[in-house]
This record gives sequence, structure tokens and C-alpha cells, in this order.
Amino acid sequence: MAALHSSRASLVPTSQGRTTSHAVARVATHATASTSGSTESLRRGVLILPGLGNNAKDYSSLSTLLTKRGCCVRTAKVTRPDWSRNAAALTDINWWLGSLKPRPAVDWYLKLVNEAMQELKAAVGDDTPITVLTHSAGGWLGRVYLLDFGTTGVDSFVSLGSPHQAPPAGVVDQTRGILTWINDKTPGAFHSQIKYTTVAGKFVKGVDPLSSDGDFLARFAGAGYQQVCGTAEADGDFIVPVAAAHLPGANQLTLEQCFHSPLGEKLPFFGPWYGSEQMLDKWVHALDGAESAATAQAPVSEAAPAAEVAVAEAAVAEVVQVQA
Repeated sequence: MAALHSSRASLVPTSQGRTTSHAVARVATHATASTSGSTESLRRGVLILPGLGNNAKDYSSLSTLLTKRGCCVRTAKVTRPDWSRNAAALTDINWWLGSLKPRPAVDWYLKLVNEAMQELKAAVGDDTPITVLTHSAGGWLGRVYLLDFGTTGVDSFVSLGSPHQAPPAGVVDQTRGILTWINDKTPGAFHSQIKYTTVAGKFVKGVDPLSSDGDFLARFAGAGYQQVCGTAEADGDFIVPVAAAHLPGANQLTLEQCFHSPLGEKLPFFGPWYGSEQMLDKWVHALDGAESAATAQAPVSEAAPAAEVAVAEAAVAEVVQVQA
């Protein structure tokens, strides 16, 4: 029997400037919930795309949690050394000009994603919907994948802490032009048949790294945010500022006290990342693509049915240079 799974999260303004704070996002999922809420079945395939510097094993806990909820999960088999392959782009004059295109620079990554996708499709069959679940740089890489390899079988796209927006003029683009190309060729929630959800985190508000304000974390985060969105004084997940993590036209969720990296939860003095169980409950409903993007964006009343559950919002591990 299908049940409603709801989540309470802060929503950032959409591209039209609307803001819905602490809205209840209601999504009908293929879920079977026990009276205690301990069992949920989404009955879908999920393809995880790792972020920059991460490997497939970093997502094993998330994969386990999703599997327990009834998902068939595959993760692109990226290893940490694989990321060094990006250095091949240094031989392309467009890297130096800041006009680099994603291909062939990231073909190695797209190949691994496609291999995992074909494995997933073979496992779930033709009638099971698939979510492309991306983390960090996997978000914009996933958009390239859907553009070039097609969307067959995919009905939802979810990004976790992904730097989707190119930096403003005057700020060095660490993707050397790739993000500009992506946002030109596949802007916003590009594929109408896919429900897009972008999830951002608020772990620390950055400050000017040269100022005496804030602590070390705030100054360090501010230095990174500056390279991604042009300003240090932004909210973000320590690596990616909120403003860069959302796509126009997508369902936009912003989680409080959410850290960027899966390595974060391994250090007790930092805290949960997007894939930690207490954070997962706030966005897992977005895996279901049955609801259109337009419906997902609609303002939702704060008055939720009594049967719905309000999930409490809940601190860095990996310091990775984001390939924003």
C-alpha cells in the first residue's frame, strides 16, 4: 500500500524569488510504512554519482540505507586516483582560455557512470523507474550524462551539495568553463520528463578569510565559497554555498547543520552529511519522480496533517578543492 512520506526542510528562494520557509514537502512515494515508520519501500533503481575526490566506497552507508528502503542501488565505480585523469585537460588550449567543454575532459567519468547505469537497468528491468542521485561535482557531471547518454528510464534527478552555478565574472572558474557550457546547453530543470531536486546544506556561514571575524572554520569556508559564488559571506555546507547548489525550476531543499562530505560523519566533532540517516529522512521523498517539477515547487501550507511527521534538523572532515 502506498503511503505518504513527508519531510520538513527550509526552502531557498526559487528563480522567481519565492521563498517558502520550513515548508512541508509532500511527495507520494511507492512506500510501505509500518506503524513505527521503520520500514519504507520506494521500489526504484538509484544510481549514485560520486563527488570530486570521493570514491564509490564513500557511499556504501548511503547505499545500505537506500537498499533497506527498497531501492536497488548502484554506484559509479570511481576510485580516488581516477580524479587525476582530469589533469589530461591541461593539454587542451581551452583549459587555459577558460572555455573548456566537458568532453572529452570527463569522458572517463561518464564511461563509469554509463557502465553502472547499464548494470542497474539490467538489475531492475524496463518497468522500474530510476533516480540519478548525485553528490558534489557529480551533480553537474550527471547533467552532462543525461544530455549526452539519454534519459531513458530516468524520472528523477537529485543533487546533494552540487555546485551547479558558474562563478560570476571576475572569479576564476575552477571548472575552466565547463559549468558555463553546461548551464548554456542544459539549463535548470532541463528535461521536462524528469523531476529535479537540488539539496543544499547550511553547515557554516563563511566570513572573509582575511578578516578577524569568525573562527577558523568560517574563514576557511569563506575562502572556498568565494571561489564558487564570488562572496565569502555566504551560507553553505563548508564546501559549496547554498546559492550555487540550486537549479532554477528544481524543487529546492536546504538542510540545516548539514555537512558536505560523507567523510564528515566519521569525525564525531563534525557531523552528519547529506547521506547520514538523520539527513536522508529530509530528502528521500525526492527520489520519487511521480510528481512533476512544477508540482514540487508549488508553495505548501505549513499546516500538515496530524499523521505527518516533522523531522528534527540536526557538525568537517574532508577539505576538498571543489571543482565548482
